[in-house]
Amino acid sequence: MSTPDRGDHEPDEPMGKAAPDPVDLWSAFKRAHEIVRSRVIADAAEAAGLSEPDLTILVNLNKAGGSLRQSELAASLAWDRTRISHQLTRMSKRQLVTRERAGGVVVTLTDAGRQAITAVHPGLDAAVRRHFTDKLSAQEIETLSSALRRL
Repeated sequence: MSTPDRGDHEPDEPMGKAAPDPVDLWSAFKRAHEIVRSRVIADAAEAAGLSEPDLTILVNLNKAGGSLRQSELAASLAWDRTRISHQLTRMSKRQLVTRERAGGVVVTLTDAGRQAITAVHPGLDAAVRRHFTDKLSAQEIETLSSALRRL
């Protein structure tokens, strides 16, 4: 279930001339992240019976062609080794992924994992658009994308 939008603004609304205080900017970023994250997860992942970490891992494995070394997956998510290991154990028990030792641990989507990400993708795409990208102009999306890649 999604929550109502609050504090919406038009995508091209001017931000003002003065640069925001760094802490204020960080606070605004954190608030926006939490709002968008919770709405997207509520609309997409929860409806599919997936947790946010499940969805994050499934999306990343799918984007990588279905398989990644566990260390590469952890690095791409900025997760520590313990967190990724515990999450993958939970997902393995639900038969969403497998792990195999082959010069390191390789994580692979199972058929059930592929079906889960295939089923959730249309709702995920719609939720991301509804709660995030549709609220931004094309220029804002380009600028934000560029800035986020540098972080």
